[in-house]
Amino acid sequence: MNKFGYRQGIISGIMISVCVVFILRLFTYQVVSDKYKILAENNSQRTETEYPARGLIYDRNNKLLVDNQAAYDLMIIPNQVKTFDTLELVSILEITREALDKSIQRCRTYSTFKPSILVSQIPGNKYAVLQEKLYRYPGFYIQTRTLRKYNVNHSADVFGYISEVNADQIAQDTCYAMGDYIGISGLEKTYEKHLRGTKGKRIVLVDNKNRIKGSFADGAYDEEAIVGEDLHTTLDVDLQEYAYELMRNKTGGIVAIEPSTGEILVKMSSPGYDPQLMVGLDRGKNYAKLANDPLRPLFDRTTQAQYPPGSIFKTVQALIGLQTKAISLQTTCTCNGGAIIVGGKFMKCHHHSSPVNLLQSIENSCNPYYANVFKRILELPEYKTVRNAYGEWRKYVTSFGFGSKICPDFFEVPGSIPTQEYYDKVFKTQKWYPSYMISLSIGQGELMITPIQMANLAVILANRGYYMTPHIVRPTEDLVANRIEKHVIPIDRKHFDPIIEGMQMVIKGGTGRRAQVDSITIAGKTGTVQNPHGDDHSVFIAFAPVENPKIALIVYVEKGVWGSRYAAPIAGLLIEKYLKGKISDKKKPLEKEMFEASLIDIIPNKVKEESNE
Repeated sequence: MNKFGYRQGIISGIMISVCVVFILRLFTYQVVSDKYKILAENNSQRTETEYPARGLIYDRNNKLLVDNQAAYDLMIIPNQVKTFDTLELVSILEITREALDKSIQRCRTYSTFKPSILVSQIPGNKYAVLQEKLYRYPGFYIQTRTLRKYNVNHSADVFGYISEVNADQIAQDTCYAMGDYIGISGLEKTYEKHLRGTKGKRIVLVDNKNRIKGSFADGAYDEEAIVGEDLHTTLDVDLQEYAYELMRNKTGGIVAIEPSTGEILVKMSSPGYDPQLMVGLDRGKNYAKLANDPLRPLFDRTTQAQYPPGSIFKTVQALIGLQTKAISLQTTCTCNGGAIIVGGKFMKCHHHSSPVNLLQSIENSCNPYYANVFKRILELPEYKTVRNAYGEWRKYVTSFGFGSKICPDFFEVPGSIPTQEYYDKVFKTQKWYPSYMISLSIGQGELMITPIQMANLAVILANRGYYMTPHIVRPTEDLVANRIEKHVIPIDRKHFDPIIEGMQMVIKGGTGRRAQVDSITIAGKTGTVQNPHGDDHSVFIAFAPVENPKIALIVYVEKGVWGSRYAAPIAGLLIEKYLKGKISDKKKPLEKEMFEASLIDIIPNKVKEESNE
């Protein structure tokens, strides 16, 4: 081969190699890698998420409580963004330059090719201004979605709120993407999978300024969004609103339940907040204010607050005493403003007739009587030791739902009924004496119970020994039906009758007189709970009518001094409102007194009258 032919072969080989490299690179770019395909397609088409409307929420009478409203998200595709008028954009959106820059950087970090939310929940008035000028902002576009619209300005502890998903939530559930919303608390969280619906998508053709020119392939590749499922709650919104009026300027909670079904009629935590504050551009600022409020409006006092039950717990002690035969109806106790109890201690009481039997002890809420009941239970010979007896007593107590989460609809703390092991550590011995934990006898000491559990106690008394799982969402075939069960208390039905008779005496002539309602038989029990931080708490449980209970409830008013001062009259007014539909003229002055009473930011009395309700 001559020298020229050899050189020609080398040159041809090099050229062929270069062509092969170019072909392979083009194949990689166009077939293997979708980077340039995405760049090309993004210039002509855009995939938009079709967000479904969340399911609606109704009360028991089909009143619409939670609706949806149109809102708008400003979307950004970072690699399409060109120089734009930053000052104009922040002026329209009413945000700071720093906030805009931070949001853009967040979107770039997420993806430079995929669209993501730059500013969410833009209201209609700002959207109208922005839409007119959006052609000046390449790489930006508006996406329509729905947001919550609350038709009431209360019950945020029931509904909860929604917020944008975080990275952990996206990792746990692949149906979410950056910018999606998820229920954070309340029913919005518990029933998120039912309420959220299913997202759809829409592929649109756009020009070089991101203006929509039509559907891609006549919508052949679009997917329709599926609307979320509605929730029908058991809440009576009229009674709920009345409860909020009665608890205005007071701290505490009210729970009312229909005894035969376990349906929650009222669930309110005071102070609360307007749920609409957690919607829109200002939701972040509003949340910060609520979180820093010393009255803690974000804290649900009905399911997350743990309080000593006080004297309402005496009904439980009496039932256990009768069931174990530690006492009888004829068991009496002498009390003259108090009495010497176990361990030589003197337990205070208010002055009432003495001696008292079981029914009179309930009517007068006699402290020494129940210290004696508890002592008798702990010293029953069949249990051999006080420690063993306490264990059996605790089994009875927990059968009432105390120390457990009883409502599937909300995030709930279980409360606390101390175990034997707990007291072993406290006492540093397993040889116990009744005097060690005698404060439990009157619902004090280490007992910690939530208001919803206290309301459930009223239900158990109304039903003479059982309760249905408390719930606030009406069951359907695939919704909570299998979670609603009948729970029977291991105490004979016959023992409930004298307790209820004593509770009627509380209303007729005892500490619960201010809860009386004409022509309605009510059984109730007041409680005054010791509070080391100020005035004692006011507590009252009740149910009515006694012969066919339609409502059972707890009213817990922090720093309300006595059960008879605020909790009992508020309960009586709620019972009258629910069973009669209105408040009688006779009760109007009492109603006015409750409306106007303010227990927030008052200076606790240094000297208080003694009470043991």
